Amino acid sequence: ATNKTGIELTESLAMYPTAAVSGMYFSHPESKYFGVGKIEKDQLEAYTEANKLNFDIAERWLGSVLGY
Repeated sequence: ATNKTGIELTESLAMYPTAAVSGMYFSHPESKYFGVGKIEKDQLEAYTEANKLNFDIAERWLGSVLGY
C-alpha cells in the first residue's frame, strides 16, 4: 500500500503523513455519536487476560486511550 499511497506506519503505528485517514464508516439516520473515555491499567489487564493478548502489545496499540 505504501508504494501506491505514500502512506507509512510509524514506530508507534500512527499513519504518516499525519493528514492520512482511513476507516470504515457506517451510518444510520437515528445513530448518535459518543465519546469513550480513557481506560485504566486494570481495565487493560482484564481485557488482555479475557482475550488472551500480550499486555505490552495491547498497551502499545491502545496508547491513545490509556488514562495512566
